[in-house]
Amino acid sequence: MIEIDSTFVTEPRATYARLREQGPVHRATAPDGTSIWLVTRYADVRAALADPRLSLDKANSTGGYRGFSLPPALDANLLNMDAPEHTRLRRIIGKAFAPRRIEPLRPRVQQLADALLDGLSGEADLMPAYCGPLPIAVICELLGVGEADRPDFRAWTDGMLAPESPEQARDALTALHRYLLDLIAAKRADPGADFLSTLVELRDEEDRLTEDELTSAAFLVLFAGYENTVNLLGNGLVALLTDPAALARARQGITPTAVDELLRFDPPPQLAIRRFPKEDVVIGGVTVPAGETVLLSLVSAHHDTDRYPDPEHLDLDRADNPHLAFGHGPHYCLGASLARMEAEIGLNALLTRFPNVALAVPEPELQWRNSFRNRGLRTLPVTLS
Repeated sequence: MIEIDSTFVTEPRATYARLREQGPVHRATAPDGTSIWLVTRYADVRAALADPRLSLDKANSTGGYRGFSLPPALDANLLNMDAPEHTRLRRIIGKAFAPRRIEPLRPRVQQLADALLDGLSGEADLMPAYCGPLPIAVICELLGVGEADRPDFRAWTDGMLAPESPEQARDALTALHRYLLDLIAAKRADPGADFLSTLVELRDEEDRLTEDELTSAAFLVLFAGYENTVNLLGNGLVALLTDPAALARARQGITPTAVDELLRFDPPPQLAIRRFPKEDVVIGGVTVPAGETVLLSLVSAHHDTDRYPDPEHLDLDRADNPHLAFGHGPHYCLGASLARMEAEIGLNALLTRFPNVALAVPEPELQWRNSFRNRGLRTLPVTLS
């Protein structure tokens, strides 16, 4: 039985390398005591991501799963659904995230990045000064959230992601839920051209969403869009600033190919959303009983030498790179195009403005959030020049 310990946070790639050598699937105990099945090899992870026998619906858990508890009004989201409900809801929400709708946002994202960089000089902690504010501004503009409310949005999200106490997480969730209800009411009274107004119209005029699905969609867009992009920027910068050759290449321009390599090398979601077999399933030659909790390690899959030659080499021009950071199959991330664009613009803007940016502390002194599921920094102190 594998114990999920601090090494999964401090040195995940080395830890998963040892597990891959030992076998493709491991029985493990999560920090909260939950018994899980951990899948570590690329071929198995990719196949499992698209396997309809592995359900996202918590109703298919046999009871051992302990996840983040959400009220029903926030829990009716894509991360808890299977087909056909998932298919219906994804088709509705997905229209807002089609590349043809996302690409016109590029000039505005560039403006937001430049404005944040205007306020930086000398030394800075990039997590609260840049990596956090940029994606929250983008997501809030999508939802039609006014600038005055954006600091609260970020505080609530941070309070849920890295709470100092259970009470802080509960209070943040309650405040965010209340705000979303008020925001939906405001969009009903005075709709705009934003994503949330469109969802309200679909709910009220076409009856294609339930009220809980409407609120949950807004919550998921905010929560997932913020968390993953914050950590993509932070993790990507650490990868570059600790690799002189990659940093030199990055100064020539961050391309979409480079963003995908950063996503492969140190993905913000270390694990895919939990799954529950609807029947006994064989994964990597191991039978996983129905109803138990399966966690698919994306970071381990991305460093599997059977799929990636020299996976520990950060190659910003890596051409053959079918990484799984955004998932695979019917649950592929709707916000992938937006996250890629934000990372490309955000990293290029920073490296252009401050070509000699460097870590202000040795890499071992960087502090990572205490989560084996999602990898992100607490702080990112740098010198800017």
